[in-house]
Amino acid sequence: MTKRKFGLGLSLMLAAGTMLAACGSDDDTSTNDNGNGNGGDADTEETSDFSVAMVTDVGGVDDKSFNQSAWEGIQQFGKDNGLTEKEGYDYLQSQSDSDYNTNLNNLIRRDFDVVFGIGFLMEGAIDEIASQNPDAQLAIIDAVVDQPNVASVLFKEQEGAFLAGVAAALMTETGKVGFVGGMEIPVIERFEAGFLEGVAAADPSVQVDVQYTGAFDKAELGKTTANLMYQNGADIIFHAAGATGNGVFTEAKERKEADPDANVWVIGVDADQYDEGQTGDMNVTLTSVLKGVSTAVIEISEQAQNGEFPGGETLVYGLAEDGVGLADSRGAIPDDVMAQVEDFKKQISDGDIEVPETVE
Repeated sequence: MTKRKFGLGLSLMLAAGTMLAACGSDDDTSTNDNGNGNGGDADTEETSDFSVAMVTDVGGVDDKSFNQSAWEGIQQFGKDNGLTEKEGYDYLQSQSDSDYNTNLNNLIRRDFDVVFGIGFLMEGAIDEIASQNPDAQLAIIDAVVDQPNVASVLFKEQEGAFLAGVAAALMTETGKVGFVGGMEIPVIERFEAGFLEGVAAADPSVQVDVQYTGAFDKAELGKTTANLMYQNGADIIFHAAGATGNGVFTEAKERKEADPDANVWVIGVDADQYDEGQTGDMNVTLTSVLKGVSTAVIEISEQAQNGEFPGGETLVYGLAEDGVGLADSRGAIPDDVMAQVEDFKKQISDGDIEVPETVE
């Protein structure tokens, strides 16, 4: 398998907006929670013959994070190319892992030119469906499937998380911070490893409480875990838990509402989660670790549309490719701290610091 690296601008991901008009599928009767409705804008633009679609993992299309970023990318590609929703671009939502194969097959039967599987958990399903449908063009985010008709996309999450760790270590007032992970899979372990390395690089005396919830779709588990961390002295929590992380924000906002002077912060993941931290005129989002999922989806779709689908290749996005990074803190992180974060960023981009993918 060959490997290529593509540069991408995170600004495109941030500009994609948060459009989430749901779309249904006549073929799917169990996994799309929007029934057979068509929320498209077919009356506004001329349509193209090209089409693209995606299957979410169990976190849901509106997880405010990973799946949502991918869907925003597909929506933006559809808008830019005059595609109509449902026919030109669509998604199917998986309620459980048993829906992956069914949803992928449904989209292939509907003749979408490219079908994305979103998330490491879909690795097995993509591998199986690709073998059964050699003429289909499939892509997977956060995993590698060694098939000639599959484009695999990986991110160096550890590099973005390292910067978050630096910021957390320099901003904590208690000397304790937390990491809330979803499932213990390689992509989340890369977030953990990078965060721990960043904290240690900036201030090795800072303690990190690491907890995994075992789920990406259980906000209540995220809230409970965050509650315990804040009770035990952590004042900054970085979550890499999909929709489970929404509960971390809920807990932080409730504490801030009860005591406006409380020093409680959350570091978001995958997309800029600033809006998730808003409560009244206060905000608990310190920053977010950005991951260019939407832009990767757009780039692969454009390549396929131009007859250059990167099947059999692994595309890798890190700091050097502008594929991961930190969101604007809106003043929550002072300039002197950001200067140190930027210094570490340059060292990583230049290859002077190599951030490990696993906890050492």
